[in-house]
Amino acid sequence: MSAHFFHLLEELRRRAARMASLVEDMVQEACEAVVDGDVSLAKRVIARDAEVDREEVEVESDVIRLLALYQPVGADLRLLCAVLKTNNDLERIADCAVNLAERARYLEDRASVGQRESLKQMGLLTRRMLRGAIQAFVVADVGVAKDTAGLDDRVDDLYEQIIKEIVAEGAGSGHAMAASLDVLSVAKNLERIADHATNISEDVVFLATGRIVRHTGGETDEA
Repeated sequence: MSAHFFHLLEELRRRAARMASLVEDMVQEACEAVVDGDVSLAKRVIARDAEVDREEVEVESDVIRLLALYQPVGADLRLLCAVLKTNNDLERIADCAVNLAERARYLEDRASVGQRESLKQMGLLTRRMLRGAIQAFVVADVGVAKDTAGLDDRVDDLYEQIIKEIVAEGAGSGHAMAASLDVLSVAKNLERIADHATNISEDVVFLATGRIVRHTGGETDEA
């Protein structure tokens, strides 16, 4: 491969990393907006989604162009595949952040103290997963990727806990039901972000080792 190809490949990696940083900021701000009921911060998250959408399209276009022009193989091909898939997961994470932000204005008065605390804990763990997945992607660190994917069960447990809390409180009034639906929406979007972070972590394993570990619990050892 030419030096020009490697220059373009490195620039693509940097661009993907910048997009990842933007998405991470959106998730952090969305979680803060939910916890604090900060409507202005929520609006900022929603407004930034257009930038992520543009970046997603441009990164995908760059990947397709490099595949078509240089027909890379081996590690270079794995990198382009990983960037393409991670790019898609990041865009979906940004959409989830927007969904979180759209619920922020309603939760301050509706959600119970217990529900808000559960969502706060779930948000902290989800953000930890996203941070780990991005770190693993940037430096192709399999260890960090596996540790990050291993946290997904804890997020799932918190999601189930929130559902149980909602069921235990019962339908109640229309106000209570509306609050439960908002809480459930926030929890579901946090759970989806964790799933996307797991996807990114699994793609890091593929990038570094060439092994596809989806649906295997992240196991990288030979059977």
